[in-house]
Amino acid sequence: MSNASKTAPRPAFSPLDLPNRSLGWQVAAVVLGSVLLTIASYVEVPMIPVPMTMQTFAVALVGALFGWRLGGITVLAWLAEGASGLPVLAGGAAGLHHFAGPTAGYLFAFPVMAVLTGWLAERGWNGRRVGFAFVSMLLAHGLCLALGAAWLATIIGVEQAIVHGVTPFLLGAVLKSALGAATLKALQAGKTQQAA
Repeated sequence: MSNASKTAPRPAFSPLDLPNRSLGWQVAAVVLGSVLLTIASYVEVPMIPVPMTMQTFAVALVGALFGWRLGGITVLAWLAEGASGLPVLAGGAAGLHHFAGPTAGYLFAFPVMAVLTGWLAERGWNGRRVGFAFVSMLLAHGLCLALGAAWLATIIGVEQAIVHGVTPFLLGAVLKSALGAATLKALQAGKTQQAA
């Protein structure tokens, strides 16, 4: 292997290129990511026992744009805000009791979603390869539904968990995954145009 290939910089997986930015930039990204997640939490379709929100879209997008480490940290910070009583969860909900109720499995799945999309984005499943980005987002949504339903099943049973905690969210998962992939593609295209 030549010295040139050893020192050639690897192209950034995200137009934000946060891993190569200063600590100040990364802290600001965590704060702005938390704000994005909060805004997405307020976009809600009330359903029982689990509401449909844009949270999973924002969680997967944060992971894909921030990378697995910073994406996971951002989602954990946002969940800590919700647990501490700040109104950042679905519809402005807050408090520790949400981490033991019907939505707990979904909440605990969110950092895993961000880590998964971030890890895959770092390996090329990002805005440069929109089909792979879509599959990445879809896998993350599927994982969230599986983990959320597994917890919900302990409360209302397996059949009811699938009926109320998975089936109503399948179409939304596909649409939010497509929107996430399109967003990554648009951001990447914008970054490429700026560089040209």
